[in-house]
Amino acid sequence: MRPLEAYESKRDFKATPEPRAELVEAGGDRLSFVVQKHDASRLHYDFRLEWAGVLLSWAVTKGPSGDPAQKRLSVRTEDHPVSYGTFEGTIPEAQYGGGTVMLWDNGWWEPLHDPEEGLKKGKLHFRLHGARMKGGWALVRMRGKKSEKRENWLLIKERDEFASRSADALINKYRTSVTTGRAMQAIKSNRAALAPARHDKPRPRFRKVQLATLQDSPPKGENWQHEAKFDGYRCVIAVGKGGVRLYSRNGKDWTDRFGVLCEPAAALKCASALIDAEVIAGDGGGDFSTLQKALKAGDPLTCYAFDCLALDGKDLTGQPLSERRKALESLFEGQPERGPLRLSPVIEGNGDAVLRAICAAGGEGIISKRADAPYRSGRSKSWIKSKCIRRAEFVVAGWSPSDKSGRPFASLILGSYEDGALVYRGRVGTGFDNSDLDDLKTALEPLARKTTPFDQEPPSEANDARWITPKIVIEVAYAEFTGEGRIRHGVYQGIREDKEADKVSANSEAKIETASGDDKQIADVRVSSSSRVVYPQANLTKGEVAEHYARVADRMLVQTGERPLALLRCPDGISDDCFFQKHAGKGFPDGVKSLPVKEKDGDVASYMYVTSAQGLVGAAQMGALEFHIWGSRRDRIERPDRMVFDLDPDEALGFDAVKRAALEVRAGLDQCGLDAAPMVTGGKGVHVIVPLRRIAEWDTVKFFAKTFATVLAERQPEQYTATMSKAKRKGKVFIDWLRNERGATAVAPYSLRARSGAAIATPVTWDELSALEQPDGFHVSDMEERLSTPCPLESATPRGIGVDAVDALEKWSAG
Repeated sequence: MRPLEAYESKRDFKATPEPRAELVEAGGDRLSFVVQKHDASRLHYDFRLEWAGVLLSWAVTKGPSGDPAQKRLSVRTEDHPVSYGTFEGTIPEAQYGGGTVMLWDNGWWEPLHDPEEGLKKGKLHFRLHGARMKGGWALVRMRGKKSEKRENWLLIKERDEFASRSADALINKYRTSVTTGRAMQAIKSNRAALAPARHDKPRPRFRKVQLATLQDSPPKGENWQHEAKFDGYRCVIAVGKGGVRLYSRNGKDWTDRFGVLCEPAAALKCASALIDAEVIAGDGGGDFSTLQKALKAGDPLTCYAFDCLALDGKDLTGQPLSERRKALESLFEGQPERGPLRLSPVIEGNGDAVLRAICAAGGEGIISKRADAPYRSGRSKSWIKSKCIRRAEFVVAGWSPSDKSGRPFASLILGSYEDGALVYRGRVGTGFDNSDLDDLKTALEPLARKTTPFDQEPPSEANDARWITPKIVIEVAYAEFTGEGRIRHGVYQGIREDKEADKVSANSEAKIETASGDDKQIADVRVSSSSRVVYPQANLTKGEVAEHYARVADRMLVQTGERPLALLRCPDGISDDCFFQKHAGKGFPDGVKSLPVKEKDGDVASYMYVTSAQGLVGAAQMGALEFHIWGSRRDRIERPDRMVFDLDPDEALGFDAVKRAALEVRAGLDQCGLDAAPMVTGGKGVHVIVPLRRIAEWDTVKFFAKTFATVLAERQPEQYTATMSKAKRKGKVFIDWLRNERGATAVAPYSLRARSGAAIATPVTWDELSALEQPDGFHVSDMEERLSTPCPLESATPRGIGVDAVDALEKWSAG
């Protein structure tokens, strides 16, 4: 049966308002989930998880329970289209599922194992990030009777900080729609989502907004609150007699432009209010260029409110932020959690940790605000912005002609105003779609002039320029500022109609990028903060890490180049937070390249790979300490060219036990016709690395590795285990074969380890291994000598896992 065939066959789309059966491509990095309260022949809650282009669906008869002791019956129903996740309304009684449907909760879900495998085995374990359902949950399939046609599961809450003690606390607490705030009867009666409130005090006038000062890191101290930095348009909302007005940051009336926000703003229960906010695209996942497209197309907008300047006729700007925040929260009581008008969340914690978490999640940055400070128009140091992504506004001073037919220009020439003078800031030539080119051409033509608008003669790279009067402001993402204060690798984001050209300065961004005398040029990559100590015990700096990777690049790239990889990044060193990153991020240097890889769920994700010393050093510039690699290369991603057995000892065992295990693995592989070489990992163990001819696919290599490890463990159960369970590893060496799955990684040869001693994963000969006393004895200072001799990994001959190897494995297994 094709996907959604069952859904389609049950419905008459001429009669029901439900969305048609359409498969969708996976969008973004997050999988959506939705819960719909459904008053059909029997009231129930439909729980849906996005997977493989559809919504997997269960009917939870009594609704979800936050009490882990409650196991709620959930009957598997037909898959629904992803577009069903926004459906709220009434299905006609004569139709399948006739009754009222409420959007009770939505958000995204995080699988904690392979969902395909979980569906087959009957256990899905996941975390929910919803407005109402949060934390760990599980769906467990019940054993069915032979005569039973329906598939029964149990929905169970995990014991965590989001669990409750009351069986029905969730469904009793939340009785209205998460997006419209309507109760079931209001939806059934098709009443408007939001009723206008009575505003009987004069509407406040526009007030100039407070602006944040850019710094390279968040402020220290406890008296700061942190909020996510949004990539949108500033919006001042004025509510009072005469209705709602929505203003841009410089006071332009954009009520028509932000019209979809008027109705929710008019429903705010107050006599009058003046609110500072930011408008972004859709449900909060888009950047500024997405917002530009959403405004043109009339797509949904979301507005995050973060300050209240006046309420019920009273000016609040003189009060501390903590008091203004209380007023704002009271004003937003009763607003639907996922409605178009929302509170900007305050993020608790140390500013540096908050910024790292936001950046790791792909965010724009954070705004840190003094909790005791009043609201003051203009630039202020009581608001500090710290960015993850290098982005700034520039003034368009001209354009370079294009030699491509139909393209109005090759690049835009950029400037910014510093102390009243227009300063040259480089150019941007990428990021434009056809619509952008048309809009810019129309905007550029009437501003043409014959002379340069710059106060000083621009560089020779602008010799072919066509100049304009500098009135257009655009937003540009960039890799960095050069020492001359010009951007490198600019990408156009959109026109900023809310900013005045003569107020645009990029001085703060340029100073942060170029002022540090602590920068070093290593392998043609600028490494910032090079003297920062990232290994305190070993006294190893960020610059020395980068120099290590430049030194070993030729050797390391033989094993690491052209492979999808994951990076362990520790931006502030191993004493602070570290995180793995496997998908290509924004702002990485050019040497870290992006590779599209189709994943198990059919989605395409952007992985990283490197081919040069610039790539290795570029990753180090971004705080990467460890490199972990796939077992295949990008030109034949489905054909592994290496197999790895990671010998991981119980903590009670010494290194001798690991060396004995490595020799036994080598002997067994030899009987199977495979050659291997060892690598001490810089941790506790040893990797036995088997080079392969690329004749077998992942399933074959995984089967071989699992069988081999299992047989060895069964022969000597007192010494070895092939099971990940820590309880079964006591006193044994774990022969980890799981590195040989598609998408799994192993630490790369010559990679540093993010551990106190700054040891390096180092290939050794079999004779060297026998003589070694520890697996973490190689360091940066040892690499020069290692590089003077051939790499031990190259001594092992690649062989294929074909029929002969599998036959040999069977004979060896039989003993």
